[in-house]
Amino acid sequence: MVENRSTTETEADVCLIVEGAYPFVAGGVSSWMHDLIQAQSHLTFHLIVLSADDSPKESRFKLPPNVIGMTEIALQQDSSRVPIVSGRQDIAKDIEGPMTRLFERGGLADFRQLLDVLERHGANVSRSSLLNTEAIFAMVERMYERSTPGSSFLNYFWSWRALAGGLFSVLLAKLPRAKVYHAISTGYAGVAMARAVLTTGRSGILTEHGIYTNERRVEIAMADWLSDQMPSSLDIEGRRRDLRDVWIDAFTGYARTCYEACSRITTLYTGNQVLQSRDGAPAEKLQIIPNGVDYDGFSKVPRDPSPRRPTVALIGRVVPIKDVKTFIRASALLRDMVPDVRVLLLGPTDEDPEYFHECQQMVAHLGLENTFEFSGRVKLQDYLGNVDAIALTSISEAQPLVLLEAGAASVPSVATDVGSCREILHGRADEVPSLGPGGFVTPLSNPLATAKGLADLLLDDNLRKQYGEAIRARTEKYYNKRVVDGLYRDLYQDHLEMPQRSALALEDV
Repeated sequence: MVENRSTTETEADVCLIVEGAYPFVAGGVSSWMHDLIQAQSHLTFHLIVLSADDSPKESRFKLPPNVIGMTEIALQQDSSRVPIVSGRQDIAKDIEGPMTRLFERGGLADFRQLLDVLERHGANVSRSSLLNTEAIFAMVERMYERSTPGSSFLNYFWSWRALAGGLFSVLLAKLPRAKVYHAISTGYAGVAMARAVLTTGRSGILTEHGIYTNERRVEIAMADWLSDQMPSSLDIEGRRRDLRDVWIDAFTGYARTCYEACSRITTLYTGNQVLQSRDGAPAEKLQIIPNGVDYDGFSKVPRDPSPRRPTVALIGRVVPIKDVKTFIRASALLRDMVPDVRVLLLGPTDEDPEYFHECQQMVAHLGLENTFEFSGRVKLQDYLGNVDAIALTSISEAQPLVLLEAGAASVPSVATDVGSCREILHGRADEVPSLGPGGFVTPLSNPLATAKGLADLLLDDNLRKQYGEAIRARTEKYYNKRVVDGLYRDLYQDHLEMPQRSALALEDV
């Protein structure tokens, strides 16, 4: 069931399209969207919120007053029973070609042809007519034989329904009117933006924090529910296609459609651009816009000049992805390198109680009771003035704001080589003039490297001040929220001034 909760028909300046996040889910992307809308208070926004289902949801945010409407689209509906309905053979015949190609890493041309078919059939098209007719079932059988012959047809059938069902929900929903359409990921949000660009002639923007297709690759590779492994054999031609390939190829097709449809593709750091280019994003559309922090506020945190113990901190949740255990092992090594060192973990401990308990046991086992403190949730500004260096041992990050918030307060860091940490601490290749290192970058799960980097900063006052000044200057120049807000203000203004193209004018995209 497609649910429309539009609160207004007024044309918005910007339509933000998001899947599985704001305003129903808290987290980094949701907080970023909330800040973005508030920072662009001169513009009006309409939200398209793509949800997994149509169950009632509670908003985690109070929508800013410049949000003038919200449309929720449920991607899936209960499929415990599949009703067979009457349907015309020609719809299945017409969509088979573009659907097959789109699911095989196709792109905007296939997507546009699919839109043409749906528009041509008009009132005859419904979600049931696209999913539940005998003609569609026969089409799915042919797509299966072409895609993964020899695998379980039942598993393919339900995978196809999940992939196509979400796509049809997006294609059949009523689109709100807006001057610019801005998707916050590829996937279903990206194809919704592509549809808006093609059918309204308005321009489209894509912002990716994490790379949606790459995240789906990881999830699908680890998915227990995708148990359809092809039987091993003595086939010298190597691995045969299975359902994982079906899912990944479809999401790659969605991403290519989105990349080709939009006018600008922004992301947080250059490492993400490599992945975007690999999936077909045109180089001329790519732009880096990092997340910003409250530089003005954090740069005013006063340093504590009084005599005290040398102090380091990890700022984050006590969860496995932060690799707190490597930080604890590094703390034991650091204690031997820096006399009377104090180690803090500033962050919530209640998200994974079992992991927290294991960390507590490790602290006790290593005899760190007088060195290591779990401080829980804190107001960071109350602590930064007493912290000499920050540690980050995460095994995965995009753009960790804690390095920037500490950097604004002239506190250098030692961080693992994940996400944009290297760019934050060492600067991007196009940084002119070079501001110098603002800390050390270490390999993953390497407590000795983390301890050595922290010890170098704690034992050398001049080095610590030099690195602290470098990261402060870099944060002010590139990651200052005022600067980043200005980049999005200019981006929106450029797209609001673009001439409207003819609807469904693929050749002009």
